[in-house]
This record gives sequence, structure tokens and C-alpha cells, in this order.
Amino acid sequence: MIKIEKLSKVFRTEEIETNALSEITLTINQGDFVSIMGPSGSGKSTLLNIIGLLDSASGGSYQLLNQEMVGTKEKAKSKARKENIGFIFQNFNLIDELSVFDNIELPLIYNNVAAFERKKKVMKIANKLGISHRLKHYPQQLSGGQQQRVAVARALINDPKIILADEPTGNLDSKNGNEVMELLTDLHANGATILMVTHSEYDASFSQKTIVMKDGIVLSEKTNNRNVNVFAANLNN
Repeated sequence: MIKIEKLSKVFRTEEIETNALSEITLTINQGDFVSIMGPSGSGKSTLLNIIGLLDSASGGSYQLLNQEMVGTKEKAKSKARKENIGFIFQNFNLIDELSVFDNIELPLIYNNVAAFERKKKVMKIANKLGISHRLKHYPQQLSGGQQQRVAVARALINDPKIILADEPTGNLDSKNGNEVMELLTDLHANGATILMVTHSEYDASFSQKTIVMKDGIVLSEKTNNRNVNVFAANLNN
């Protein structure tokens, strides 16, 4: 699904050149749940942005569904992004002036989906995520956990091939954060492909594999033995 070989990213100014990514090589297969960890400045968010086609690499190869993305024109990248990728952000990125229904519906409007089909899809995903009773509410009327569920619904509404999650629990307390991670685990169990950037070792433990980055390179990859009861066990101690 995703194949990256010797990917690099260089930020240049008149005075300095910074290597944000140095010859990154990795593969993500359909149905994988992979987390990326590393300190600030390690390059993990830069890598996620390139995979999400929000930024461009300076060199190397990035194939998404067997299509080369490095050097591809912006129009083609925008099309590939809309058709294949769903985003979940730390800050939710909901539009305060729009209702929950309208926030979830927005990607469907951009894809020119008919109104009756939009309503059907929004109701289906809202029921699945337990927020159907909140569709007429506005983001500021919801808890952090509920806002993130709305963001997840919006990410899933176009049936993306891959979900990119950037610190999805970063602005949540432990209870709401755990609910979001259990939701991602459930999505993965039902076939979703997920790539998640996180600072949390606990959150990373939900994934199948953790990639550790530092100074723009991959330091290590490890397979996780997930234990979704760790959180409950910690509460009982």
C-alpha cells in the first residue's frame, strides 16, 4: 500500500540547510496499524505530512497504491489525497460555525456527492461512532472525546484506504484518550490501515508495530504485543 525508499526532505533558507528526513525506507501493507515515535524535531510529523501528500519530499521514492508520488503534480496529489487518505489531527480541526452533521459531511461536498447520499453516509458513520445524538450540536458544545469522534467520523466518511492520525489523543484526558485509542483499535480490527504519530508509549502499544525516529532517520522498528487492558489495570493499581 505504501512503499518508501531512501526518502529525504531538506528545508533550505539563504543561510542554512536542514535535513529533516534522511533516506527513510519503510513499507506499510494493507491492514497494518503502525505508530511512529520520536522526540520533537525527529522528523515524524514531516514524514506523516509527506505520506499524507500535504508536503513534498526532496528526493527518494514514495509509492501510494503503486503510484509514484515524488515529483507528481499538485492536482494529481490532491486527487490521490481525497480518494485515499483520511486525517485525524490533535486539535480536531473542526469548524466551530458548522454543526456536527455539517462538519462530518464536508468532505462529501468537496467530492460532489449527492445530498441524499451524504445524509445516508453521515447517519451511518455517526451511528457507528456513537454520536448520532450530537449531529445538531456544535463543536464547542461537545467534550474533547466527542469532538475527536466527530473528527474520526469526518476522516472515515469517504472510505479512505489509509487513516493518518497525528497525536490523536494529545489534547485529551486519559479517559477520553483511551476511548479514542480503543476506537482506532476497533477500526483496525475491521480492516482499516492506520499510521499514527504519537509521543505516548501507551498509545503506541495499541499498534502492531512502532517505528522510532531521531534526527530524521529511523532508529528502530519493533513489533508490539498489544494489551488493551493496560489502562484499566493501571486505574485499579
